[in-house]
Amino acid sequence: MTGIVVVSHSRPLARAAVDLVVGLVPGLSVPLEVAAGVPEVRGWGLGTDAIEITRAIERADDGQGVLVLADLGSGVMSAETALELLDPVLAARVRLSPAALVEGLVAAYAVAGTGGDLEAVALQAEQAATAKTLRADAT
Repeated sequence: MTGIVVVSHSRPLARAAVDLVVGLVPGLSVPLEVAAGVPEVRGWGLGTDAIEITRAIERADDGQGVLVLADLGSGVMSAETALELLDPVLAARVRLSPAALVEGLVAAYAVAGTGGDLEAVALQAEQAATAKTLRADAT
């Protein structure tokens, strides 16, 4: 099954996004990992960590590929660094998504959970915000 990694500068934000998607689309068993925040002396601070993203990708992969969704551009940059640290065979099965985090996560989770391959999951994540954009434009 296609795995998903949520990259965020904020651990609470990433956990909330995961809780939201699991609540909105219950009953699926998607490999879903969080790589968010940076370790500090007293918990997690704001930021992203390429090593943590690498580990999350490794945990989420079962051989079918992994979609990575990030909250901000610098999270994408950290994910790009993580790809360079991965085994090239695994890195070839990873897609960095330009999708909006929440909309993309909901769509990706639903498609992955119903057996969609990496390309289908990535495509649906990218197209997820379109409906919201069309609705907002209609008002």
